[in-house]
This record gives sequence, C-alpha cells and structure tokens, in this order.
Amino acid sequence: MKLLFSEAVPDYAHYCYPYAVWGFLEPGETPADAYAAGFLPGLPTLERFYLARQIRIPLAGWKPNSENRRVLRKSDGLRCTLIPRADFDYTETRRDAWLAYAAAKWGEGVMPRERLDRLMTGAVVNHLLHFTDATGADAGTALCYVESPRVAHYYYAFYPLSAETRHHGMAMMTRAVEHFAQAGLEHLYLGTCYSEMALYKTQFEPLEFFNGFRWSDKLDELKQLVRTSLPAGKHRCEMPEFLELQPAPLAELAARSRFRI
Repeated sequence: MKLLFSEAVPDYAHYCYPYAVWGFLEPGETPADAYAAGFLPGLPTLERFYLARQIRIPLAGWKPNSENRRVLRKSDGLRCTLIPRADFDYTETRRDAWLAYAAAKWGEGVMPRERLDRLMTGAVVNHLLHFTDATGADAGTALCYVESPRVAHYYYAFYPLSAETRHHGMAMMTRAVEHFAQAGLEHLYLGTCYSEMALYKTQFEPLEFFNGFRWSDKLDELKQLVRTSLPAGKHRCEMPEFLELQPAPLAELAARSRFRI
C-alpha cells in the first residue's frame, strides 16, 4: 500500500501536529490487504482507505460463548442468507425503510438518500446479508463487503424498529458471526470502536482490535483506550498506562511494524 498523510487540526502550544493516515492499494493488492493492515474503506469505490481503531473476529477460533448462545437461542427463528448485490431486490420500499431506520437510530442527515445509494452502487457493498423471521418475512439486512476467504465486513445494518426488536441488532450481528464462521472466512470486521456504546461489539471470543501499530487481543487495553481521554498535546504512545499494556518496548514494537518507508 501507498500511504498519504492528511493533515488534521494542529496543537501548536504542545507541538502536536496530527495527520490522518490514508492508504491506497498498489498493483496486486486487494481490499483484504488494507483490512489486514488496520484500514477501513474511506470511499464507496474502495479507492481510498483510512487507518482506524477497528475490531475483527478471527473466525477460525470463534466458538459461541454463553452470551452468544443466549442470543442465538432467543433469535432461533432468525435466518440469514448472503446475497450478491446484483441479485438483491433494492426496492423503493426497502430504501425508504432503511432511511427511516437511519434517521431514527443515527440522527437526521447521517445517512441521506444520496449516501445510501452511493453505498449500494459502490464496490464497498458487494453482498447483503438478508434476514427473515420464522414466517419468511423481512427481518433486517446488513450491507457487507466480502472477499472470500479472507474478509467479511459487517458494515451497516437495518431492521424494523419496535419494542419487540430492541435487541435485534445484536441478534443479527451474532447470526452474522455464526454464518461467516461456518462459511470458512478468516476474519469478520465489525467497524470502529471509539465509545462505550461501541463496546457491544466485544461480546465475541476471540477478538482483536487495531491499536495503531498492531492487532491486539487484550480487551482491557481496548477498554482503557475507550475510557481514557488524551490530555491536550499528548499522543497515546506517550501515556505510561498504555505502554504498560504492550508486549514489548516501543523500539521493539517499531522493529516489528509492517509500516515502513
């Protein structure tokens, strides 16, 4: 991959000059290489990726824990089918329902019609994981990028909102983990984790997150990152409590890094 550093807001008083890290695929590389390096898609066209604290599940080692089994039992009537985007019936009714879900769940303007249509026509969504209930009626749909056997990315999920579907999102995600594990994929990517609300994604074992320079399987490290704000002008790798959780000194970790110039 080729990297481009996009300048963010500087903090002159503390000599802190941050850059967002963007990645661009080189000939012979595929999006799976970007995911493996800690990057997520930055454009629906998959022309650009961005480095982020994201979560993935190594599916070969996944076994449902007690909480996963409880969710699977409660959603026993939920069935999912992986459908290539070209074969999915993206109707006006479904689009309107998804937009209504997005407005209610994420806020007005977060997912406008134009953005949803760009996703549904871009390379970033090449499959949809479609859910039906025991009667065969639509129960939800997750937009996915799948590059077998290396990557499945559980992207945006939509489902009918009601008192009865309060825990439907977790049920869909758990069914997705089960589905892709049974299909033999290597990793399922679940997006970023920067807030307490996103920690629901950590209910699977094993679990890894990208901490900026490596994939870590330490859940206590992730929770510390989520729950600890950085002081002005400080970098995470300058914080003793973060460094204490690393398996080696920074110089050794740098020597192992896959990023180099």
